[in-house]
Amino acid sequence: MIIVFTGNGKGKTTASLGHMMRAAGQGKRTLMLQFIKGPWISGEHKFLDAHPALQKNIHVVRGGKGFVKILGDKLPFATHKKAAQKTLERAKQAVRSRAYDLLVLDEVNVAVSLKLVTAAHVLAVAKQMPPEKIIILSGRYAPKSFIRAADLVTEMKEIKHPFHKGKKAQVGFEF
Repeated sequence: MIIVFTGNGKGKTTASLGHMMRAAGQGKRTLMLQFIKGPWISGEHKFLDAHPALQKNIHVVRGGKGFVKILGDKLPFATHKKAAQKTLERAKQAVRSRAYDLLVLDEVNVAVSLKLVTAAHVLAVAKQMPPEKIIILSGRYAPKSFIRAADLVTEMKEIKHPFHKGKKAQVGFEF
């Protein structure tokens, strides 16, 4: 099954993590590969570090180098592109290994919109996932090809967000 979480509203990564937790509770092995999120330590990483027993079934791997072309990003575009392509290669390996029941490609939709990886290459990986397993493609700007290929698509729609009043991202809520 291919699932797409997209839209400008908050909750795409959070929904993906919720699916991972639910699957792990049923004894399933899960992997999230993060395409954009960089070297900072977010809440999900701290949580897993504090609960090593959960790491048997829940794996979250940062593959990105951080935000691309925003929020003071000074890295060359080629560095971001190489990191995204390496993360997609890791996704291919995860699919081939059949080790995971649920694979999340977090922010892959954004990586495609930024031209760090191509939609065709991502779909090729997604379509190799065995039918009894699930892959989630998350992030804003999901390509139409992802939406057409998906079995389930959810759009998170922003109605109101504190960011628009000048509030910065909150620890424990947004990262």
